[in-house]
Amino acid sequence: MKKIGIITSGGDAPGMNAAIRTVVRLAHSKGFKLVGFERGYEGLITNTFRPMGPRSVGGIINRGGTILYTARCPEFEKKSGMQKAAENLEKDKIDDLVVIGGNGSFQGAYELSKICDTAIIGVPSTIDNDVFGTEETVGFDTAVNTAMEQIDKIRDTAVSHERIFVIEVMGRTRGFIALAVGLAVGAEIILVPEVKFDVNKIYDTLEENHKKGKKSSLIVAAEGIGDTHKLTKEISQHTGYEARLSVIGYVQRGGNPTARSRFLASLFGSKAVEVLSNGEKDKIVGLQNGKIVTVSLEESCETIKPLDEKILQLAKELAI
Repeated sequence: MKKIGIITSGGDAPGMNAAIRTVVRLAHSKGFKLVGFERGYEGLITNTFRPMGPRSVGGIINRGGTILYTARCPEFEKKSGMQKAAENLEKDKIDDLVVIGGNGSFQGAYELSKICDTAIIGVPSTIDNDVFGTEETVGFDTAVNTAMEQIDKIRDTAVSHERIFVIEVMGRTRGFIALAVGLAVGAEIILVPEVKFDVNKIYDTLEENHKKGKKSSLIVAAEGIGDTHKLTKEISQHTGYEARLSVIGYVQRGGNPTARSRFLASLFGSKAVEVLSNGEKDKIVGLQNGKIVTVSLEESCETIKPLDEKILQLAKELAI
């Protein structure tokens, strides 16, 4: 009988619970034993876990966050911490470990795979959508919709007061959320960490918009582009137009997952169980060209997922 461990790691994402539910119920139906380690890699180091079964995951498919909790774990970044986690997996006789998380979580899983015999399967769940090997991650759609709803309301105020609004969305190193949201809300300017911007070109664009008769503009910026407070102030000082900053913040992580996020969580979780049932190891599951596939954990961790910069150009052309 296989013994499966599950962790949720890194930033929480809407749909993580749906992924937990799928893995637990399908693995249980195959006669596997399941335990959930709490607080991600910290739970592996402290050996804090609980048994899991069909009833323990009842009523969670619609809930945001994660019932297994999650935490950043600096101790796991140390050789001693990772070694302790590997020892506990061996002591607990964990055959397979399902890691539900994002790029950082998979980097940790990849390093762990080098020093332990436990097979590791990754389920991409992060609002950042930055995992190579999948076109979309669990939680991304929910985060984008949450931000879009907030920005739609901000546009009402921007139009009413004839203001420029700089709206900061999450994305410390990657701009997938900003790109998707910016296009969806019809932003005049989208700023992402992957593409350097010239502030003078922002001024020029705003001036051109004003001459075209636009009395308000939206600038959607990923948090990783720099100091948005400073940028907003500089826009007001340079252009003479009234500019305001709105930081969407952690609301993007929470809330009930959308149907899309629940759907992906279920498909990804199902594929993860199929993979571990076949005796495969050290892979992540993902979505490519409409199909659920697997990619090696090594390839996913060592390859940077590209941002489609053509969408930036499309958004620019649509904001005439």
